[in-house]
Amino acid sequence: MGANSDMSLYPAGKRWFIAAAVLTVAFCVFCECSVCQTVAGGKASSTSATPTQDLPSAKRLNGWLAAYNSGDRTELQNFYSKYFPRREAMLDEELQRRRNMTGGFDFKKLAACEATHCSAILKMRDLEQYVQLEVAVSPSEPHTIEQLEIQPIPRPAEFPSPRLSESEAIAELRKKLQSQASADEFSGAVLVARHGRPIFREAYGFADRDRKIANTPETRFRLGSMNKIFTAVAVLQLVQAGKIGLDDAVGKFIRDYPNQEVATKVKIKHLLTHTGGTGDIFGPEYDAHRNELRTLADYVKLYGNRGLDFEPGTNRAYSNYGFLLLGRIIEEVSGKSYDDYVQEHIFAPAGMTRTGAEPEDTAVPDRAIAYTKPGPNASWTPNTDSLPYRGTSAGGGYSTVDDLMHFANALTSNQLLNAKSLDLLINGEPMTPGGRSLPFGSGGRNWDGVKYFGHNGGFPGMNTDMEISPQSGYTIIVLSNFDPPAAQRISEFIGSRLPERAASEGVGN
Repeated sequence: MGANSDMSLYPAGKRWFIAAAVLTVAFCVFCECSVCQTVAGGKASSTSATPTQDLPSAKRLNGWLAAYNSGDRTELQNFYSKYFPRREAMLDEELQRRRNMTGGFDFKKLAACEATHCSAILKMRDLEQYVQLEVAVSPSEPHTIEQLEIQPIPRPAEFPSPRLSESEAIAELRKKLQSQASADEFSGAVLVARHGRPIFREAYGFADRDRKIANTPETRFRLGSMNKIFTAVAVLQLVQAGKIGLDDAVGKFIRDYPNQEVATKVKIKHLLTHTGGTGDIFGPEYDAHRNELRTLADYVKLYGNRGLDFEPGTNRAYSNYGFLLLGRIIEEVSGKSYDDYVQEHIFAPAGMTRTGAEPEDTAVPDRAIAYTKPGPNASWTPNTDSLPYRGTSAGGGYSTVDDLMHFANALTSNQLLNAKSLDLLINGEPMTPGGRSLPFGSGGRNWDGVKYFGHNGGFPGMNTDMEISPQSGYTIIVLSNFDPPAAQRISEFIGSRLPERAASEGVGN
């Protein structure tokens, strides 16, 4: 979000996990900003008799899109100062986070346009994601912007995915990666597998920029929130064994949990689906204690007195803390540390020999340095000042593209979970007041009818995505030691171009 689902998270400051699709992260919290149609000279239909390009709403859309796509701070500031003054305070955040994430927008279709309101369909330039814009302006001069909302939408049928043959898609992927690496916009490793066997496996950029140590497919990359899928698998293994019930409450396992409301109301299934109201961890409190948080029990000690953000099961909000609680429950039930449990029951059975969560002060061979850009025009710098002490059940471990392929293969062949538990991981069960099913610890993608599941992750200096499609037979794994959306743009690029169904094993294109 990987993520993959429709969740989003922007913790305080510069820290942000992508546990859901980058597109949703970018816009579900972007309700006052806009994208717009380049209307000038166009002949799009309108519900008004006035030519579209003369409508006040269309003019504001034109102006904003030009300023936003320019990436120029002064140009965007001038526009906001004149026409969207309440947004001016968000200027730097908009350029650093949202503009960098989307790459700007291309107009695709005008849905409707009147004097004070326009609706348009656009596509992110850097991601295979469409959005719908709704913009309203004041009826009188200077027609300032009153409301601007954007929501991610499925790809419209009239703009089909650029599906290619397998060989063509791989060739285009290689060109894309070479271009991104040459522009210093991608550093990492990529693996595409057909029926569990690699058909593309390459690395780009540097694991250590100062020492010019190149990334390789064997490079270990930090995973961000992708660790959560390991945690979900571990919990479901214990459910299979009858040691945990999905309707069991937190307090059944963490008997001394400080907050009784959390202990008695939050169930295992709430934690797996981010519906428990347990909140996040990032912010001033985390910053003040980052180097002291060395065990999962340390996190519970720091955050365990907090109450609920909402009644469990009534809402959904991405919760890193919820997955820390799951890790602590795994420890209580198994009698092992979280790291020992996943090593013994997930990594070893799957053949994952280069995956772990050693502390940051431990020298780990081939572990890439994570690089972040603290501002729009900044250079890539190590992110060591923001990393947790070590990876946890919520994220932060490391792995390789090969190990993650082994994990995907073991998972889909029922070596780690039985068929019933795997279905819960991928599809879940009804969890919302409206009866919507939510996956139990994974995320889902649907690229024009081709379904993938997996998880992604993001943090300053890391972006990862693992997409597994039993339907098509393809697995896509992208690991990067750059900020999001470095990996996301690659996985979406290839995921939307691969054939809807892979050739039979051993058959080429």
